[in-house]
Amino acid sequence: MTNALVGQKVAITSNRPQTTRHTVRGIVHRPDAQLILVDTPGLHKPRTLLGERLNDVVRTTWAEVDVIGFCLPADQKLGPGDRFIAKELAEIRKTPKVAIITKTDLVDSKTLAEQLIAVDQLGRELGIEWAQIVPVSAVGDKQVQLIADLLVPLLPESPPLYPEGDLTDEPEMVMVAELIREAALEGVRDELPHSIAVVVEEMIPRENRPADRPLLDIHANVYIERPSQKGIIIGPKGKRLKEVGMKSRKHIEALLGTPVFLDLHVKVAKDWQRDPKQLRKLGF
Repeated sequence: MTNALVGQKVAITSNRPQTTRHTVRGIVHRPDAQLILVDTPGLHKPRTLLGERLNDVVRTTWAEVDVIGFCLPADQKLGPGDRFIAKELAEIRKTPKVAIITKTDLVDSKTLAEQLIAVDQLGRELGIEWAQIVPVSAVGDKQVQLIADLLVPLLPESPPLYPEGDLTDEPEMVMVAELIREAALEGVRDELPHSIAVVVEEMIPRENRPADRPLLDIHANVYIERPSQKGIIIGPKGKRLKEVGMKSRKHIEALLGTPVFLDLHVKVAKDWQRDPKQLRKLGF
C-alpha cells in the first residue's frame, strides 16, 4: 500500500506476517498536500525481546502521527489479532482512524461486503468511530488515490516537511539491507523468516573504474540464529544464496542507479532475537 501510494518501492513486501522490522516513511507529493506515510511493524503478542521492541516502535509511532490507518485484508476473516490491535486503537481517543480493507482483488463483491460490515461492527463494539472505511487493492490499483484523497482533509495544515522529489528518508544502506532480506525471505518456511537479519557492512565505489562504467562494491552479512539454518539460506552448492544475490542486486541497482557487485556472507548470531547485545549490534 505504501509503495502504491508513493509510486515507487520504498518498503519491502512479504507474504509472511510480522516481517517488518522498523518504521518506513514514504512521502507522497500532491499539489494540495504532502502525505508522510509511516509504515510500522505489525502490533502482536511478542514472544521475543525483538517482538517487544517492535511493539514499542508501533505505540511510539501511534502517539506521533495525525491519522492512523488500520489495514485489514479482505480475504481473511477478522481474527483475535485484529481485535487485539483494534482494542489498543480504541484507547487512542483523539487521533482519527481509517480502516483500510486491502487485497480486494482477491475476493468477490459478497465477501467484500461482509468484511466491510464486520469492520464497521468491530468499531462499534470497541467504541472506535472510523473516520472512513475504504476498500482498496494496491496490486489492482483500485481506489489507491482515493485513500490519499480521504486522508488529506484529516491532516493539520503545515509547510511541507520534505523537499519535492524525496520519496523516503530511509538511509540507502538500510534500504539495501532490506532489499537483501526481502529476497532471502522468499520461499523460506516455518520460523526462519523471523530469524533472518541483514547488515550492510560497507558500500564502496570500485577504484580505478572508467567514469562511464562505475561499479559499487556492497559487502553484506545475512544473520541467522542457529547453525542448522545456515544450509537453508545457502542452499545446495550455494544455489539459494546466489539466487538471493541476483534478485536483490536487480532491485538495488534500480534503487541506486548504478551497477553493483554484491558480496553476501551468511553468519550465525545465536538467538539474536532474545539477546540485547546482539539486537544492538543488528540495529534494534
